[in-house]
Amino acid sequence: MEKHRGFPGRLTGTDYQFTIRRASKDGATPIKARERYADRKPADRRADAAFMAALWAQFGAAPFVRGNLDAGRLGWLFGREVIAAEDPFDPASYDALMQINEPVARASFPEAFDERDWA
Repeated sequence: MEKHRGFPGRLTGTDYQFTIRRASKDGATPIKARERYADRKPADRRADAAFMAALWAQFGAAPFVRGNLDAGRLGWLFGREVIAAEDPFDPASYDALMQINEPVARASFPEAFDERDWA
């Protein structure tokens, strides 16, 4: 499992996790697209925006390996702002390649693309 050095482990001051510490002996948790409803808590929305900002700061528009990124946090963005960068895509692999869908991500999280420091 590739560890993304310099990537924030969580949203500062919260328990919203962005990375995992070690690979599971049972394999990677599969990434599943999760529905974001309009009535989500503001803290959840801030965590999504901060995670997107961290992804953009770390990888930009280039494809990246899932590595130690948290499957649950990726699930909130997967299929919309973060898409598979390979075919076939294995959602249960630490080596799966993903990429930011920049037009969708900018529309969903415009604040994540300004020069603000989310870490």
